[in-house]
Amino acid sequence: MTTAYRRSDRSDRRISPIFLGIVAVTAVAGWAVWTDFAGQAGFAVFLFVTAAWIVSLCLHEYAHARTALHSGDISIGAKGYLTLNPLKYTHALLSIVLPVLFVILGGIGLPGGAVYIERGRISGRWKHSLISAAGPLTNVLFALVCTAPFWLHALDGVPFTFRLALAFLALLQVTAAILNFLPVPGLDGYGVIEPWLSHRVRSQVAPFAPFGLIAVFALLWVPEVNTVFFDAVHALLRGLGVSEFETYCGLDTYRFWQEWFGDQSPVCAVRGT
Repeated sequence: MTTAYRRSDRSDRRISPIFLGIVAVTAVAGWAVWTDFAGQAGFAVFLFVTAAWIVSLCLHEYAHARTALHSGDISIGAKGYLTLNPLKYTHALLSIVLPVLFVILGGIGLPGGAVYIERGRISGRWKHSLISAAGPLTNVLFALVCTAPFWLHALDGVPFTFRLALAFLALLQVTAAILNFLPVPGLDGYGVIEPWLSHRVRSQVAPFAPFGLIAVFALLWVPEVNTVFFDAVHALLRGLGVSEFETYCGLDTYRFWQEWFGDQSPVCAVRGT
């Protein structure tokens, strides 16, 4: 049995109130960080970075969907992907819950999945590659926006805590972009090169796609791999004007619950005074 999809109309593209609510939380939390409202800097940073990270995840998936729509998959709108509603994603757990959990537990922007794209509706290898690349390119753009005050040397008047929050948020975007561009089955990087591989190679690799993200996460727990990866991340951030100290203290401030156990870094506390 086949399913007929109508073309996207305006209702399919109306921004979801859920997404607007997340943006509102980001704005209010950002204001709280900037003004040190109620003296709860750590909790405000947690809300600001987490909400902003979810916004970037929504934009990541939206970029995939929008590119697919313009490439020929007219079923995208009817699936609700153009509304930026995270609950409309094929795997809300992979797209939102797990990436947020990885940030909270590991301080790393691990990519999630996914919008379901009907690849059979799309012709042209370049279009397929661009659809896969659109998501992580959104993370690249988000990272440039977060680091703009640093590489533009426009930090005068920016509160120290807000600066740390931006640095940590930039770290998440850079790690997400790098990991997403890895040519590992199941990640966007493999999706970029997959159209150019032979049918035989794609058939052999396909069974491993569901385990690609798990394999990457497991490798990052290997100390040597973790060191090499974060050395590369910090090298890129230094090129954008963000120091390792700022990203480290941003993560330290984000984990506000460490205050309860006396585990926060005294170096960050001293430098922040």
